[in-house]
Amino acid sequence: MLSFLKNHPFAVQAFFESSIVLTFAVPMEQLTSLIPECLTLDTLEDKWAFIAVALVRTTGLRPKGFPAFMGNDFFLIGYRIFVRYRNNDGKSLRGLYILKSETDKKKMEWLGNIFTHYNYTTTDIDQIWKDNKIAIRSASSDFMIEADAITEEHSLPLGSPFTDWKEARKYAGPLPNTFTYDREKKEVLIIEGIRQNWKPAPLHIVDYHIPFLSELKQENAILANAFIIHNIPYHWKKGRIEKWKP
Repeated sequence: MLSFLKNHPFAVQAFFESSIVLTFAVPMEQLTSLIPECLTLDTLEDKWAFIAVALVRTTGLRPKGFPAFMGNDFFLIGYRIFVRYRNNDGKSLRGLYILKSETDKKKMEWLGNIFTHYNYTTTDIDQIWKDNKIAIRSASSDFMIEADAITEEHSLPLGSPFTDWKEARKYAGPLPNTFTYDREKKEVLIIEGIRQNWKPAPLHIVDYHIPFLSELKQENAILANAFIIHNIPYHWKKGRIEKWKP
């Protein structure tokens, strides 16, 4: 029963008050071992692969169609790899493979680990939003980012492998699918996300400390882009499963 519940058996909806995403570039060979055999890395110039760190203020998370008062409000820090999957119809699907998820609510950890494979843990998350300045920290996770909103130009972090914001925008989401793989059954779970009003604006990252990158042995990852979006209605379709055919 628990295995069935983890496969996203019903559609879910939520509202993103804000979503900040930092995307890091690493040589593609460094990430190959972190994804299952059914997936390939979504790369730039057959050289760079990408890890995204998403920080999302979410309200009203609930089964689609349920009243808003039944929803859950929480903050999420998610760690994802940009990937592709070729389905049984031969179509290449672009999406994310989730490595780890942190939340500020124990209830969300509990529900998240019942209904998803996203490896939720609970941590403290402190947020400061003042004018164009943003700071998000976790003492327990030793996590920190400080950012300034950019209002005049679409600049990129120093050393980014992207040539301009237009190219970087292709890696600013939303990626339509999330993938999970059951190695024993050789089954791929595909969850499609539907969003509205996705208009990412670039952020200037003043400073950051993300220990999970070190845990992945990606201490030299290059900050490739950073952006923020606001006020996004979002829902995820019921998960669908197909056998992987190598």
